[in-house]
Amino acid sequence: MTTPTVLIHVQHLLGIGHLKRALAVAVALAERGVRVVAASGGEPVPLVEDAAATSGVEIVRLPAARAADESFSAVLDANGKPINDEWKANRRAALLQLFETTQPDAVITEMYPFGRRPFRFELQPLLEAAQARAVRPVIACSVRDVLVAKQKPGRAEEMAATARSYYDLVLVHGDPALIPFATTFPAASAIADLIRHTGYVTDAPAAAGNEDGTQDRTLGEVLVSAGGGAVGFALLAAAIEARSLSRLRQRNWRIIAGANLPESQFMALAARMMGTDGIVLERFRPDFRDLLARCRVSVSQGGYNTVLEILASRTPAVIVPFATGGEDEQTTRAQRLAEKGLLALLPERDLSPERLAMAIDRMAENPPPAVAIAFDGAAQSARLVLDAIAARATVR
Repeated sequence: MTTPTVLIHVQHLLGIGHLKRALAVAVALAERGVRVVAASGGEPVPLVEDAAATSGVEIVRLPAARAADESFSAVLDANGKPINDEWKANRRAALLQLFETTQPDAVITEMYPFGRRPFRFELQPLLEAAQARAVRPVIACSVRDVLVAKQKPGRAEEMAATARSYYDLVLVHGDPALIPFATTFPAASAIADLIRHTGYVTDAPAAAGNEDGTQDRTLGEVLVSAGGGAVGFALLAAAIEARSLSRLRQRNWRIIAGANLPESQFMALAARMMGTDGIVLERFRPDFRDLLARCRVSVSQGGYNTVLEILASRTPAVIVPFATGGEDEQTTRAQRLAEKGLLALLPERDLSPERLAMAIDRMAENPPPAVAIAFDGAAQSARLVLDAIAARATVR
C-alpha cells in the first residue's frame, strides 16, 4: 500500500484550541507514516504550527480570518475588514486547488458540520469535490466533546443530515463516561453509527510523582492563566485583587497573561501589582505544563486544552469559563467536571476577588480525586482514520 495522504481543514477564530486539537491529530497521523497536509485558516500561531511541522505535518496557510470580537459578531480578514464575496471566492479556490493537488485518501474537517457554519462557502464545495471523486476519500469530522447550545430550531437536524450525506466518521474528542456527545447534540441518535468517542485529545503528560499519581504541592504557587489572553483581562485582574484575601497570600502568585492580551491591558495589570512582592506577571512560559503540575492551585478559563492539561496533571483548579455572547461550551464542560469534584466552577457572572479567593482556598484544601479518563484521543483518531482508509482500499 502506498503512503496515505490526509488533508485536514481547521479554522480558529479567537483562541487557539481548535488549531491545537487538529494539529495533535495531524501529528499522530504523521507519526504513523501518513503524509498530512493541514490547511489552517486562522491567523498564524508559530509556536503551535512549527511544532507540528517539526513532526512532519505540512502546514498550508489559507488567507487568514479571525473573529471581530469575543461575541463573534463578524469574521474579519487579515486586514481587519469583514470578509466579502471576493475574499470567499479566493479562499474557496485556494482550498479546492489544495484538494486537487493533494489528492488525499482522507479529508478531515475540524468542527464542521457541527460548527464553523460561516465557512460553508468553502467547506460544502470541499465535501462535494471529495464526494464526486472517482475514488472517494474517507471523510471524517474532528469535533470536541461539547457543542455550543445556541442553535436555531432545526439546526441540529441539519447538522446530522450533512453528516449522514457526506461523512464516514464523526470523531468526538471526549470520554463518554464524562460527557457523551448526545449531552449537547440532541440529534446524536440519528448518526450514532458514525460517532466514535476517541477519548480526549491532549499531549499533556499524565500525573506523576507520589504513589497515588499526584505531585507534592505543599510549597506550590498559585498559577493564574488565561490561555491566549484575548478575553482574559477580567479574570487576571480579579486574581490580582484576590491574592490579599486568600489564605495563600504568602505564596508566590504567577499571572500568565497570554500573547494575545492587548498591551494596554497588560500594562494595566502591571500597574495593579506595582509595589507588591510575591506576585509575578508574565506573557508566556514555555514550561507552563511543568508549572501546572507543581502549583498548589490553578486558576484559569475553561478552554478544552487548558482543562485537559489540568485533568491530566490532577491539579486543584478553579475554572471561570468564558461565557460572553451566549457561549456556554466551557460552562457545560466545567459543570460536569465540577459535579465529579474534579475542579471548582466559578461562573463568569459571579466573578469577584472575594469569591475567587474563597474558591482558591477551598480547592487548596480539597485536591481532586483520581478518575479514569481516556487521554489518548489523538492516537485513537489516527487509528480510526487509517482503519477507514485501509477498509476502503480493500473494497476497491
